Amino acid sequence: MHSLTLTARLLLAAFLLPLALGLPGCAIAQDKDYTPSVGQEGKDVIWVPTPQALVEKMLDMAKLTANDIHFDLGSGDGRTVIAAAKRGAQAFGVEYNPDMVALSERAAAKEGVSARAKFINGDIFQTDFSKATVLTLYLLPSLNIKLRPTILNMKPGTRVVSHAFSMDDWQADQTENVEGRTAYLWIVPAPVEGTWRWNGSGNGPKQYQVRLRQQFQKVEGEATLDGKPGQLRDVKLTGDQISFTVLDASGLRRDFSGRVTGNSMQGVAKALDSSGEAKWSATRAN
Repeated sequence: MHSLTLTARLLLAAFLLPLALGLPGCAIAQDKDYTPSVGQEGKDVIWVPTPQALVEKMLDMAKLTANDIHFDLGSGDGRTVIAAAKRGAQAFGVEYNPDMVALSERAAAKEGVSARAKFINGDIFQTDFSKATVLTLYLLPSLNIKLRPTILNMKPGTRVVSHAFSMDDWQADQTENVEGRTAYLWIVPAPVEGTWRWNGSGNGPKQYQVRLRQQFQKVEGEATLDGKPGQLRDVKLTGDQISFTVLDASGLRRDFSGRVTGNSMQGVAKALDSSGEAKWSATRAN
């Protein structure tokens, strides 16, 4: 019997020790053979892949472009992240199962998008995805609700697309069906509730005030013009873009549109009288 050198014995020990302790000493070799199975248990949900046709539809609904930063929460085998990267976006997947992460990384390399498709082995509730402009998910309704406060605190205009499950009373902005599967789109709305004031111009009122009430992207309220009751109609909020109509006591109509930035709004107002079009800028009083 040949005796082993000291170096050989050390190398053999390094190989056998993890096996003796039940540790993944051969993880690299075994990982290449890893094949996920539909319905396998995960941390919060079982794994069921989203059909590729629905993946593409979800990204279409989000109007994903190469300028976007995309996060897929619970990224599984990485197919949604890879599809987003193929469209030129910088895409990230958050996945709790390290074997799925490794599988995703190999798939991204095979598709030639490793530079744009990155995978994070972590918990979706412990991962910072606040820089995302597009968010995709295929989770349970209870998890969507748990994530909802975080999502609503993201930058207004962020697009969120969910496979199969809604956000309870936060109604979707768009719903699509592909091959019997449903996808929901929400656009994170700017917070606009409160009292807003601004000065008028031209022949119209000299001072405007609107008091807005908000439930997600649904907004309503009342208007006061020069201290007198007016009418506020057709309020529409999409991300940080807002539009509404104000009528004075005589019925004269002015259409306002603009952008919300924190406690200010500014944009363009159009009137049907000779005052025409003018810029406006409002400040939230409370």
